[in-house]
Formats: sequence, structure tokens, C-alpha cells
Amino acid sequence: MPDRSSFQAFAGAALRFVAGGMFACHGAQKVLGVLHAQHSPAPWSQLWFGGLIELVCGALIAIGLFTRPAALLASGTMAVAYFQFHWKVQEPGALADLKFLPIINQGELAALYCFVFLVYAVSGAGAWSIDRRRTGAM
Repeated sequence: MPDRSSFQAFAGAALRFVAGGMFACHGAQKVLGVLHAQHSPAPWSQLWFGGLIELVCGALIAIGLFTRPAALLASGTMAVAYFQFHWKVQEPGALADLKFLPIINQGELAALYCFVFLVYAVSGAGAWSIDRRRTGAM
């Protein structure tokens, strides 16, 4: 029977691949105008740059290449998205009516992506990654 660490390595790689891939899909929606029926944000706008970060960093995280810097940028982008677009801390009454809770302000994905990518920024891509093959480090 495989040891616990091999299951952990597989689970970490699976989470990295799925989270990075889904993040890249969000970017593809914004930058390439695919995978949805909504209008894409204007090129060179803040939302468009966010989408570009989602697309590029999501793909890098998914394949495990330059994972630490890509995950750090993705995590920061999601922190900005949460505070600026979901919680809207600049608005009066931002602390009223529990508006800071992700379930209230619909910021669950931004908060979850922020912390998942923060873990990969700190810990690296893991054993099943291009980073591991490239540098020999996890």
C-alpha cells in the first residue's frame, strides 16, 4: 500500500491543476471572450488586466511552472478583487450588515482562490510539477 506522503503529493498536484485550470478559465472569459455569453471588459482596463493575470498565472500554476511567483501574483490579485469588488471597503457602511462576509458579498471564489494560491506561493508546486523537474526542488 502506498504511504501517506504519496497520497499527499497526488492530492496537492490535483488541487494545483484544478485550481490553476479553473482560474485560467476565468481569465479566458475576460481576455479572450470565450466560455460565456457576457461581454468582455474593455482591453487595458483593470478588469482586463485581472483577466490576463488569471489566464497566464492560472496556466502556469496548473502545469507547475514558476509556481511560487505566479501563485503569489494570483493570490494578490484575488485579495484586490475581494476587497475592491466584493466587499467594496471604500463604500460607506462596508462593515454594516455583515457585508464583509464572503457568503454575503458573493466573494467566496475570490477568498478561496486567494488562500489556495497563497499556500502554493509559500510551499511551491510539489513533486508532480515542471518546477520540480526543472530545479529538483519542491
